[in-house]
Amino acid sequence: MKSIPETEHKGMIAWFCANSVAANLLMLFILCAGVASVFFIKIQVFPEFETRTINASMAYPGAAPEEVELAIVIPIEEAIQDLSGVNRLRSTAREGSGNVSIEVASGYDVTELLNEVKSRIDRISTFPNGVERPFVREIEMVQPVLQISVSGDLGDRALKTLTQSIRDDVLLLPEVSQAQIQGDRDYEIAIEVSEHTLREYGLTLAQVASAVRAGSIDVPGGAIRTENGRIQLRTQQQAYTGREFGEIVLRTNPDGSRLLVRDIA
Repeated sequence: MKSIPETEHKGMIAWFCANSVAANLLMLFILCAGVASVFFIKIQVFPEFETRTINASMAYPGAAPEEVELAIVIPIEEAIQDLSGVNRLRSTAREGSGNVSIEVASGYDVTELLNEVKSRIDRISTFPNGVERPFVREIEMVQPVLQISVSGDLGDRALKTLTQSIRDDVLLLPEVSQAQIQGDRDYEIAIEVSEHTLREYGLTLAQVASAVRAGSIDVPGGAIRTENGRIQLRTQQQAYTGREFGEIVLRTNPDGSRLLVRDIA
């Protein structure tokens, strides 16, 4: 009776089954490599990545969106649209400010294009009076890693001054690139008039408020096209200090005398 020969198995698995020492050594090598990689793998809580976006913004206090578009957005677009590296432009015109976002094409250096955009915008000579300096920057994605709360039995002004001092000290640390204050309130000027004073001068609180609004205003008045270019018209009577608000005229009397805010407040 003939015996049936065993089937000959070939392949990596069969070889490792026949050579258990090599299989154990390979497993030991894989385990050691895995443990060693723990110390060399780069781990970031907030991974870095490029946004490749440049933002140019300008403030035009009191201007309507249509005026912002004509005076700020369109001149900026025309100045930078032919730059190499500009992939796409997105613009926004809102009341009092305009914004142009530049998407940088791949293969172009963002810093070089940023400097060129700044140079082009600085050469624009048609911006009307009253606009603030352009703010051009590269968009960076940052995440806060620490929040510091400041509280105490202090007035708003003293607490805000203390918070600003803490922020300035934090910015002196070499590891800190940015620190911002949140939750603080802007300074306000309150005009307080007693009910007795209102009756004495025959005024109402609504009349005082209306006079203050009319006497503290900063509004563009449109533009006039001339042979030498376009002239922007603007009414600049915005009050910023208590003294300036005090000089606002509430009414003119028949004898020519004027009643000012500082006379009743």
